[in-house]
Amino acid sequence: MADFNSLCEKYFGCCDFYEILKVDRNASEKEIKKAYYRLSLLFHPDRVDDDHKEIATEKFKALGKIHSILQNPDKRNLYNESGQFDDEMDTSFNCMDYWRNMFKKIEIKDIQKYEREYIGSDTELRDIKRAYVGGKGNMDVILEMVPFSNCDSEPRIIDIVQKMVDNEEVEYYKTFFNESKAKKMRRHRKYEKEKKLSEQIDMEELDKQIEANMQKRVAEFDTFISDLEARYAPKTKKKRLSITDTKKKNKKSK
Repeated sequence: MADFNSLCEKYFGCCDFYEILKVDRNASEKEIKKAYYRLSLLFHPDRVDDDHKEIATEKFKALGKIHSILQNPDKRNLYNESGQFDDEMDTSFNCMDYWRNMFKKIEIKDIQKYEREYIGSDTELRDIKRAYVGGKGNMDVILEMVPFSNCDSEPRIIDIVQKMVDNEEVEYYKTFFNESKAKKMRRHRKYEKEKKLSEQIDMEELDKQIEANMQKRVAEFDTFISDLEARYAPKTKKKRLSITDTKKKNKKSK
């Protein structure tokens, strides 16, 4: 199995935790949390279509682990000083529970707000530059790596990259500026198909479905733990409280 640095390199184009979150190494805990939240909105598994769910989930999990390291003073100091961290996957770590315990319920308006702030920002320019260089001018790679980009974004991205080339910030890639018509047509046909499907989605129903999915995950997790206890835990008269039971108990105590 690939180590965590390799996964970060694969999904984000680098393995530096601060660069992935797009924050300074001296960023405060609040700034790191805010950066984690914004990126997690992009890759939340319940916000992407089935074709991209697997990759989005891996990115979402990776971001959770990065934040869990940087928000811990001892782990962060170790990482800052040596670049070392615990590379073993914690089997008890649940990225969805971790996210929900930290943030409010995700809503479409949150993503739309971030999209408005992101497009045209310095952050987007850095992402386009990194994707262009990392993909050696492959537009498919650029559209996959740059958040909120799609085939409609191509003319704007080309203009941005052209300015970078003119300023000698990046190398000129012929495959980018003279892309074959066949490759471009394949990408556009796929995009038009996905666009038609997305236009048929009722956003209110989507929000309801996301909430149902979250509740289902909690129930499945409770069942999973109960099964493990039934198999391996010593018999005890004390009843275990599930996540759902704990939440109810806390509400009553309030």
